[in-house]
Amino acid sequence: MIYKSYQINKIDVDNCKFILFYGKNNGAKFDAINDLKKKSSNKNYITIDENQILENTDLFYNSLISQSLFEEKKNIIINRATDKISKVIEYILEKKLESFTIICNAELLEKRSRLRTLFEKNKEMIIVPFYEDTHTDLSRIITFFIKENKISISQSNINLIVNKCSGDRGNLRTELEKINQFSKSGKKISTETLEKLINLAENHSINELINNCLAKNIRKTLDILNENNYSNEDCILIARTFLSKSKKILILSDEYKKNNNIELTISSSKPPIFWKDKEITKQQIFNWEPKKLKELIFQLNELELSIKKNMNNSLNLISDFILQVTLAKSNN
Repeated sequence: MIYKSYQINKIDVDNCKFILFYGKNNGAKFDAINDLKKKSSNKNYITIDENQILENTDLFYNSLISQSLFEEKKNIIINRATDKISKVIEYILEKKLESFTIICNAELLEKRSRLRTLFEKNKEMIIVPFYEDTHTDLSRIITFFIKENKISISQSNINLIVNKCSGDRGNLRTELEKINQFSKSGKKISTETLEKLINLAENHSINELINNCLAKNIRKTLDILNENNYSNEDCILIARTFLSKSKKILILSDEYKKNNNIELTISSSKPPIFWKDKEITKQQIFNWEPKKLKELIFQLNELELSIKKNMNNSLNLISDFILQVTLAKSNN
């Protein structure tokens, strides 16, 4: 049975054996799992990685059957779930094993995914997709947080925080905690303070890199790549920032194609574009037609998969891709 992410409160975790959460919004999935834990009458939750199960499936099956590892009902969270865990779930279904709840926490699953199909076709199993938070979702979280903690932040700075958190409430909440700690000093929270205080300073070079790549500013892009000592661990963040920015430009490019008025396109953007980013955003819109952006988004999804499979070579993969995109001919 398919649920929407806002219907989590309708899930009866005590009477459901299989739940699948999937999607790139790790912050929303984290919140949803915590909500289920709070609702559950059984607080005995065990978290395990898919790889740990696959390394010794017999041990896992025996633990379910014999209860030797668990004294009461088993609530098991399987992190980093992929299609590989499907056989395990199917075996449990076939053997009709009882007295447990399994929550699979997966990244993005394609429509043809074996695991996703298994959950979607079985009415006794629950599947919930988690998409990127919208500007409204994230603004609501910020507004609630600052009101609860009596913090004064302007609407323009709320928009600034939303624009920079890459659609993930997990990243957002980490930064809000930093803001909360700073606010206790009694000092005013200005735009300059925010940029230094939260992760914007660390991620500034990544945002600048992506912005200049999409704007086809070759010299600036090369300078940023050469000046910053990016590591393999940075590559997923770079790819996801690139993907998030490309999706935003696609929306703007579609709008510009309709009205042929760049100023109207920029001013009517939701969320509002931070004033410092308006000129480079115009360059990006001029450089990218919707069709090309859709191709780029597909390529970025493939790039992230390649990075995950080749972490040791991920820096070369992301650098080559950025250079290829920057050097490619624009629409003009």
